[in-house]
Amino acid sequence: MSQVANFLGRGRIRIAGLSLGLVLACGLAQPAFAQANQQADAAPLQFQDAAEEARFHALTLQLRCVMCQNQSLADSNALIALQLRREVLELMRKGMSDAQIKDYLVQRYGEFVLYKPKLEGGTLLLWIGPAVVLLAGAGVVAAIVRRRKPAANPAASDDGQEW
Repeated sequence: MSQVANFLGRGRIRIAGLSLGLVLACGLAQPAFAQANQQADAAPLQFQDAAEEARFHALTLQLRCVMCQNQSLADSNALIALQLRREVLELMRKGMSDAQIKDYLVQRYGEFVLYKPKLEGGTLLLWIGPAVVLLAGAGVVAAIVRRRKPAANPAASDDGQEW
């Protein structure tokens, strides 16, 4: 009887060891599959003609990568930028105009996705803010220059001595 219990105990240990090995093997294989999917996304886009390619590049230069701070969709190597470039091309092929594609992306990601946000009440400060700051700085400099006393002119204070 003890031999049967001993045999069953060893079998459970073997099953547990095999299960653990299988779980570890699956966990280690997952990054390899993810990398293969990322490389598939990185495949170059195929354009139907030169006009489609020119339109695509012009449009992706006007759009900002939603993950990167100051890179256009065309310049970014982030995975989401690769996916968005593919999506932009699909939307172009569905017949959407550049404005419709931009509106679609703004609905999904907000105004941040546009390098040149629309001139609206919420973005008015973005458009006129730099000019206001520049004019205010020029006004401060002009006020400081006017308040300075003119330097004493040595020719005006001639006391009759020759040197």
